[in-house]
Amino acid sequence: MLTLVISGCGLSSITSGLGGGIFGSSSTQSTPAPGVSEEQLLSAAKQDVGPSAPVGEVAAGCPRLTVSPHGGHLTIYEDGRAGDGLAIMHRGEITKTARECQIEPGRVTVRYGFSGRVLLGPRGHAGTVRLPITVNVTDAKRARITGDTVTVDATVAVDNPIAYFSTVRSITFDIPEGTRPGEFEVFVGFDQNAQGAG
Repeated sequence: MLTLVISGCGLSSITSGLGGGIFGSSSTQSTPAPGVSEEQLLSAAKQDVGPSAPVGEVAAGCPRLTVSPHGGHLTIYEDGRAGDGLAIMHRGEITKTARECQIEPGRVTVRYGFSGRVLLGPRGHAGTVRLPITVNVTDAKRARITGDTVTVDATVAVDNPIAYFSTVRSITFDIPEGTRPGEFEVFVGFDQNAQGAG
């Protein structure tokens, strides 16, 4: 039924027509992360059906974890039909993030996690949806110092068009003398260059 609603209303239905529901305007938040786990993030993603209330910054001195600009959503279309609301295969959204870190002299390890959901579009097919994620670490001047690539999988079905994903990973990088870990930032976001993205 949700697929029919989307197909009848086009792209605007996915981005705003469903209100605070499936793909309403959710802001991503950093949540306290003692022992960040995929299960905690997955549970948080499933409960997130509206805008998230920002919470206080946690893990003082730890690099921030942020969803990259324009990286919180990814819409995949049929080949050659990018931008056509009736040609959407599926759409992903990152809804929750968490991180914790271990600081050592000259280096820091950030254990980060994120979760979200995938919605089957009017031209989508049941099965496993694989979405690419890019991770970039920047310094105080926003220069990239390292990064990673991740893929997340979610299984969608015609009778269950919403699926959830979560992942937890670690990244270690050097901290030059005279800088503080809190000056660095870890960005996660969908790879907007994925095949069919629009």
